[in-house]
Amino acid sequence: MSHEIVDATLRGFKIRLSEAIKTLHELVERINNPQLAENTSDLRERIREPFMFVIVGEVKSGKSSFINALLDTGEEICKVAPDPCTDTIQQVLYGEEEVIVINEYLKKVFHPVDILKEIAIVDTPGTNTIIQHHQEITQRFIPVSDLIVFVFEAKNPYRQSAWEFFDFISAEWRKKVIFVLQQADLMTPEDLQVNIRGVARQAEKKGITDPKVFAVSAKQAIDGALEGSGVDLVIDYINANITGGKAPWLKLENNLTTAGEIMSKIGSGLEQRQKQLREDQGFRKEVVETLENQGKQSKKQVKLLVENMIAGYDSITTEAEKTLGRGLGFFTLIKRSVKSIFSKKESPTGWLTELTDKMEVSLKQELTKKVNDGVVSVADSIQQMAKMIQLKIQHNKTILKTDQGIFADISEKRVQVMQELQEAFTDFLNRTENFVDESLIPRDSQFTPDLAKGGGLAVIGVVIATVTKSMAFDITGGILSAVGIIFAGITVGIKRQKVIKSFASEVSKGRTALKEDVSGKLENYVETIERRIDQKFHDFDAMIQLEAREVSLLSEKYQHAEQLLKSLKMDLVDHLEEEANKDQP
Repeated sequence: MSHEIVDATLRGFKIRLSEAIKTLHELVERINNPQLAENTSDLRERIREPFMFVIVGEVKSGKSSFINALLDTGEEICKVAPDPCTDTIQQVLYGEEEVIVINEYLKKVFHPVDILKEIAIVDTPGTNTIIQHHQEITQRFIPVSDLIVFVFEAKNPYRQSAWEFFDFISAEWRKKVIFVLQQADLMTPEDLQVNIRGVARQAEKKGITDPKVFAVSAKQAIDGALEGSGVDLVIDYINANITGGKAPWLKLENNLTTAGEIMSKIGSGLEQRQKQLREDQGFRKEVVETLENQGKQSKKQVKLLVENMIAGYDSITTEAEKTLGRGLGFFTLIKRSVKSIFSKKESPTGWLTELTDKMEVSLKQELTKKVNDGVVSVADSIQQMAKMIQLKIQHNKTILKTDQGIFADISEKRVQVMQELQEAFTDFLNRTENFVDESLIPRDSQFTPDLAKGGGLAVIGVVIATVTKSMAFDITGGILSAVGIIFAGITVGIKRQKVIKSFASEVSKGRTALKEDVSGKLENYVETIERRIDQKFHDFDAMIQLEAREVSLLSEKYQHAEQLLKSLKMDLVDHLEEEANKDQP
């Protein structure tokens, strides 16, 4: 294949890669993670840059000397500084000799060296230096590097700081690595071989298959003895595996791999975020179902309370109706009329007044007893509703942790919302006014919320008892007033059946009112508590709605970027296999 065709094909892949990473960058920008956004932006900018070597290692391990030997210009391109605390990163690129200072911690050094036409080299501070801006190494260059060259001091390649940095590179970005033992001339051949094998074993333990370990003497190469210095073997490795037209394609593969790592981080975080959203939506559904179920249970207890009140009401009024029937006989009324000459109490009017008074006392006593017996069950049921919701809030499952990497800020916001919900709900349960419905409390009631023992949930029983008794007494009072009017017109000649029928009619009206009004108000009270509890989830609901929209949007963008990168990777693999088959005899 001609160079023109190769170049055109390569440009085509680079254009597609640029578009794919642009889509990825838009996704990352939406995530609002500065570090990942910077990594993606750097990756996008460096698509057209040469294959990038990043040289890492400890202070005084000989990194800069190794780079000078590798470039073989006879010049000190990377200054070998006596000060080990320098934190300047140098990116060495092909071009006319020039130094461009990007910032206080980064500069670009240009040299017209042939090897730099296909590769760029980044010289970094020591991994064991304590430098404020040391993070520049990991944040800017490691993610977009094509090969990491780990330089150790040949005498001691086992220092912890270097291998901890290796763990970061391997675990976080899965970068290709080769190992260089520098200053090999300071060791005996036997000791050097021991350390070469030691580094290889350490690398294998950390998951590197067939690790490449080179022992070099940069000093020997710089002094003119390149052959046999070990630097020549590194150059041979570079020529065989990277340069000679392979670097641009390898860089494409590496860029795709890095983009894949970024996608993997996003995908992993997005999956956790989706799980948390589903968990929160399920939690909210459980809260609603609990409120509904406990509300129904509370209303059942209200129904039982009212049924018992009606049973007591029926017992008293039935007995009063029987007494009325017996006392309204013709001869009984005449006898009472005669006796009334000597005692007003024995008159029909006196007797009826006494009957009314007794019925009033009996109704109050019976209804009070029924209310006192039943109010505990109703109150317990409503209190149980509130306590169950509180427990659900306390045990809400957290999947998205605050150390969740790219979505840590989302997790922190969620934690804050949950903490505020828990605190607000606890405060809600402790405040008496939250369980008092002023519309239910009669104006002339003796109930005072501030005097309710215990406050908060404890006031529910007092509210129910007060409301129920007040309504019951109002209803029965109205009945007794109506009955009094009926009785006021009774004479010896009145029709007995008409009086009894009128009495029964008023009793029936009172029975209906007692059943419907008490049930209605108590059920409304249950619904009021349900509604007030549900309203405490306003901020949580807003969070879920916002999160559902955001997760849906992120998932859509993620799938689009994933499809672009997958398609590009498949086409690149097919192209490289096709080219490899052409080269075979």
